[in-house]
Amino acid sequence: MKLHPTPMLRTLLATALAVTALAATAQSSEPVKIGLLSTLSGPGAGLGIDIRDGFQLAVKLGGGKLGGRPAEIIIADDQASPDVGRQTADRLVKRDKVDFMTGVVFSNVMLAVGAPTFQSKTFYVSANAGPSQYAGDQCNPYFFSASWQNDNLHEAVGKTVMDKGYKKVALIAPNYPAGKDALTGFKRFYKGEIASETYTQLTQLDYGAELSQLRASKPDAVYIFLPGGLGINFIKQFVGAGLSKDMTLFGPGFSGDEDVIKAVGEPMLGMFNTSQWAHDLDNAANKKFVAAFEKEFGRLPSLYAAQGYDAAKLIDAAVRDSKGKLEDKAAVRKALEAAKFDSVRGAFKFNVNHYPIQDYYLRVITKNAKGQITNRTIGTVFKNHADAYAGSCKMPS
Repeated sequence: MKLHPTPMLRTLLATALAVTALAATAQSSEPVKIGLLSTLSGPGAGLGIDIRDGFQLAVKLGGGKLGGRPAEIIIADDQASPDVGRQTADRLVKRDKVDFMTGVVFSNVMLAVGAPTFQSKTFYVSANAGPSQYAGDQCNPYFFSASWQNDNLHEAVGKTVMDKGYKKVALIAPNYPAGKDALTGFKRFYKGEIASETYTQLTQLDYGAELSQLRASKPDAVYIFLPGGLGINFIKQFVGAGLSKDMTLFGPGFSGDEDVIKAVGEPMLGMFNTSQWAHDLDNAANKKFVAAFEKEFGRLPSLYAAQGYDAAKLIDAAVRDSKGKLEDKAAVRKALEAAKFDSVRGAFKFNVNHYPIQDYYLRVITKNAKGQITNRTIGTVFKNHADAYAGSCKMPS
């Protein structure tokens, strides 16, 4: 027996469908709100500016949208201060009700920002900071790294310095969580003599005492992790003191990237550094990014800009693949974990702790065909490299 709906029932069904369609349309027109909290003042400002510029470029190339929904980016300066970072993050998640957080440069700020962000069940997509705590026993379902774990780039340099046969190395890094992670990572793969291990102030710009110590200990190589203005000042002073004649300088990508090269110039030539990304990587996503960044900003992108760009692309994929239903935290988490987007670094996947498993490259600073001083990729140090802390992560469901 075939049932025919009454006129009233047909009207009710049509109304329900219309309401559903209207709700879907309203949801798709609601903006995705991003809290981009970064270091935009002080010695580390160049790093935060590059992250911001890379992120905003990805959104612009996507027509101002993330996952098909309009993007609203609320930008704030953490001033490289954990207290300012925590208070601002608290405001962004409670008052502004952002859907995602990103942008933090420094790990001491990230560890402070994590508490209010995770408590509010807001996803944090890191465009830089990758503290060991969040990789290991404090891993969190709401934290995803679109960059690396803090130790990783330093592990790649440690292996490189070991492979090149340097016998005695001096180590210098700032006295904060990522500085400790950096030298831990380097020593995990370098097994020669450590001439000295020095931790400097995070705002230090004069390295006279450290240079005197290097002159006295006579290492054959020096490894620095001094991001932004710190590295710019150290390298200028290191070369100016004549130490580069007797000691080979190594660093992670942070200390040998385009922001530092632009400020220092010729003294950077010949410096080796490592990164999970390089502007000359031969893949379509990277070529598009580098060309668009140069056109937009008139400079080559740094790894910070690449990470900001990838963070936006990861969020874009998560919004798209969760069909814009950002209130469904399980669906968003699943979409983030799948990471279905074309990264500028090439292939990568998330480990159980939401940190990438990826390749790390060796770069050297040289002059290109145009006479520009820049990085050139010369080899792969690690293939599909995972961090050392994932085994301690018992990821909550």
